[in-house]
Amino acid sequence: MRELVIISGKGGTGKTSLTAAFAALAAEGKRSILCDADVDAADLHLLMQPDVRQSTDFMGGGLAEINPDLCTGCGTCRPLCRFDAISETFEVNPIRCEGCGVCVDFCPENAIDFPTQRCGEWYISDSRFGPMVHARLGIAEENSGKLVSLIRKEVRQLAEDQNRDLIITDGPPGIGCPVIAAIGGATALVIVVEPTVSGLHDMERVIDLAAHFKVPGMIVVNKFDLNPEMTATIEEAATQHNVALVGRVPFDPVFTHSMVEGKTLFEYGEESATHKLVREVWTKIINSPSMNPLGIVDFKATIQ
Repeated sequence: MRELVIISGKGGTGKTSLTAAFAALAAEGKRSILCDADVDAADLHLLMQPDVRQSTDFMGGGLAEINPDLCTGCGTCRPLCRFDAISETFEVNPIRCEGCGVCVDFCPENAIDFPTQRCGEWYISDSRFGPMVHARLGIAEENSGKLVSLIRKEVRQLAEDQNRDLIITDGPPGIGCPVIAAIGGATALVIVVEPTVSGLHDMERVIDLAAHFKVPGMIVVNKFDLNPEMTATIEEAATQHNVALVGRVPFDPVFTHSMVEGKTLFEYGEESATHKLVREVWTKIINSPSMNPLGIVDFKATIQ
């Protein structure tokens, strides 16, 4: 089983649009399975339009609750709370409470409970491109890394149960906790980069993160023709970091038009130069040494 995770140093680089396009190509073999690990801002489902067949609550961290029958009003908890979440009448403001649990540990009367909270939901669905595991974290909720780890575990189990040997994961942007949870143990990463100064900076941070976890990466420069000079700089930097370059994708309104229709690139419009380029990028990715360590002439054929 191989897992390809598509990530980016920031949001808005076109990562999800390319993930959906790759999913459409991989579905030709009916051996792939999809995962949306961008739980803080999940949007792959907007293009996949999955039919949810299993929904499960995600239980994350706790929030403090003071039991008035046990509380003596000693005041020990109030100065300990760095978030000023406990009022003078010893009631907990759930918006201010960060769930650190300090008040629970130091309450001399054991009057503070710490029940686990429902932080979101995760789903197992069917899509027109195969099974899909995805999730939605609640607004302003934490434990996104824990939720990412959970759905990656579930998608692997589902892939084993259905004998599918390729997982395509739409990863979160940046280098934070959910990204770390999304890339650990992956077969390879595709890093989507925009040709800007910030894009170069973000790419280098993601490359360093991938190197730390010893996950091989590949670079795709999206909208490369908007700034050819910066594209060349990004490709030079990738080469210096020993990261493979698998292609350039031009700026093309067809991506936006297809998103508006809730379709992938290959479901919208006639075959164009952009369609051909994205197919070539996918072929390079799936036949790369990290995804195809045995050097099979056409690994894509093995997942069909």
